[in-house]
Amino acid sequence: MRAFNPARLAEARAYNKMTGEELANLIGVKKQAISQFENNKARPEYETVCKMSKALHFPIEFFYEENVDVLQGNTYFRALFSSNKRDLNSQKIKARYVAQIYGTLARYVDFPPYNVPTFDDTSDIPLIAQNLRDYWGLGQEPISDMVALMERNGIIMSEFATDSNKIDAFSQYGEINNIPYRCVVLGTEKLSFARRQFSCAHELGHIILHEKFEDLSGINREDFRKREDEANLFASEFLLPRKAFLSDLQLYANRLNRYVELKRKWKVSIAAMVMRAHSLKAISDSQYQYLMRQISQNGWRTAEPLDDYLPLKRPKAIKQAINLIILNDVLSGKQLLDGISSCGMTLPKEVVDEVINLEPDTIVIDETETSAKIIPFVQLKTNQKEVDKS
Repeated sequence: MRAFNPARLAEARAYNKMTGEELANLIGVKKQAISQFENNKARPEYETVCKMSKALHFPIEFFYEENVDVLQGNTYFRALFSSNKRDLNSQKIKARYVAQIYGTLARYVDFPPYNVPTFDDTSDIPLIAQNLRDYWGLGQEPISDMVALMERNGIIMSEFATDSNKIDAFSQYGEINNIPYRCVVLGTEKLSFARRQFSCAHELGHIILHEKFEDLSGINREDFRKREDEANLFASEFLLPRKAFLSDLQLYANRLNRYVELKRKWKVSIAAMVMRAHSLKAISDSQYQYLMRQISQNGWRTAEPLDDYLPLKRPKAIKQAINLIILNDVLSGKQLLDGISSCGMTLPKEVVDEVINLEPDTIVIDETETSAKIIPFVQLKTNQKEVDKS
């Protein structure tokens, strides 16, 4: 049998947001033993690995696999300083699992290639936002679905419960087997279409504007806030292009009801539009303060008009790929999980379901199966292209 991999124990424990002491209590060992296992100072007996596997809900094979060649870059969380470190570490691992699952699926389907230009000079954020709009052929028109727009341009998108009201979305850069990925994860705790639109544009700003590799644990609050402000500015410029939005603000920019009307068109929250109007000097400081007070008094900080009317947009590419593979009998549910395992990461069905936010019956495991019908990859990839057009 292959040697026990201590890094996998640390990873499974971090995924579950569990301390070494908590795990030790669950499996009946001293907490020092967990530290020794993870630091490769002692090897657990097979019976102990079985107990850890059960407690952490990862298969035994997971703990004996060699590490995948992963270079994990920055993960940008808006609530970096106010969120629990264990929460953040768990989310980082989940985002990487999304990228690894995506990479496995790419063996069977053609996902859109990464199509975001590189900007050597990132100092002029309004210009970058408009240049990207031009590059993607958006002109000055409203964006109806940021999630789909980013998926069409090769950004990996997923959603899952982050177990925190502080984490609306986050983005991660990394490389798996020297292949770069950009992954954006959307939280499912605050389900507002307009809020999700801005969150997506904000994370797109991080992808374009900020360093891919840097130790964010050493960044101070001021520098972090600067990056967040830059991502917010990019999102505002990208979602509400200056010329077109100013044209809409010529009438009644100081009336709150006007922004309710504009929300139907621009698919952006009322609060974000009021802030944008102020930054464009379409309203004065006093008018801005008055409108923001009205927003608070109306209770629109938590729920705005039209939030129930505008349907939430969700990531589709990965789910469509899985459905194509299974429904076309390319792979059974069990073989799909085996395919992920063959890439060096044996994940349980529950983890795959969680990080992709799949319905529990999407991947069905039939332990009695002997084989599955295999169809040519080219045919499946053609099918995926037709789905992408729909």
